[in-house]
Amino acid sequence: MQHDPIFTSWSPQAAALFNHQPIRLAHRLHKAAIFSTDGLADLISRYPREHYSLIHMGSQGEGKKFWREGDIGALGGHQVLEAIGRGRMWLNLRDVNVVDREFSRVLDETFAELRERLGGFTPLHRSAGILISSPSAQVYYHADLPGQHLWQLAGKKRVRIYPASAPFITSEQLEDISLHSVEVNMPYQAWYDEHAQVFDLEPGQMLSWPLNAPHRVENLNTLNVSMTVSFVTGEIRRQQMLHLANGILRHRFGFSGLGHATEGPSFWAKAMLQKTMRRTKWARQKKTQSRQINFRLDDRDLGAIVELKAA
Repeated sequence: MQHDPIFTSWSPQAAALFNHQPIRLAHRLHKAAIFSTDGLADLISRYPREHYSLIHMGSQGEGKKFWREGDIGALGGHQVLEAIGRGRMWLNLRDVNVVDREFSRVLDETFAELRERLGGFTPLHRSAGILISSPSAQVYYHADLPGQHLWQLAGKKRVRIYPASAPFITSEQLEDISLHSVEVNMPYQAWYDEHAQVFDLEPGQMLSWPLNAPHRVENLNTLNVSMTVSFVTGEIRRQQMLHLANGILRHRFGFSGLGHATEGPSFWAKAMLQKTMRRTKWARQKKTQSRQINFRLDDRDLGAIVELKAA
């Protein structure tokens, strides 16, 4: 174990619960200079355009989903942070471990510690993003195909974690996510909340939950900064291959009643099918088209947006 552990509280039960049940743990990353206001402003100012998404969404409590993508324009990092603090949007700095060497080091140290604490936990792939969101921002009900952890760095947010089973999520929905690359179009009913585990996250806390468990997030009236961590193990990769293959068999060829084994001859036949089919024109058309950039941040009225004409 490194001399200055990232996790500042690790209960005797944590290893048994991790990735199997929702679990909240304490960490020290929120004190690191790279997550300070100046550190984040510098990161935003030099972030490659192809690696970020700026999303404008509807108000909390609205039944209808509202989701548009924009651009930060000519604003500097500190101005972007102020604009987000005044608006209703979130900025996702994707693949930050690829873009910035210091964030890559932090991610390496995090997984090295997890490997020690969890007895050999070594994903095939891992990535991280920085999520900066407005006080009233929300993330709609959705599920992710990779494993997920959420590290809170600034502000407070409420996270609801739902069971990773029907009716909250179905095999068909996982297949559709795999096939269409869209997570936020899942059906949601208000009564689902009666079966959710609710966690209020503060700086210095992280949340882990079971694979594919649906969740939704609401900020609690403060600017929020979080680090999202995704990972893929060998078993998760096999499940992803299975979901895609079953989605292709269901949508392209009309099959139903498909099995869910991730080993054996039937699985490897599906693995070959999805490898072949995902390169076809049909599969590429199923993927979501690139989102149109509808707005940019207003450089004269921070927090406001400027509508852009359709291309």
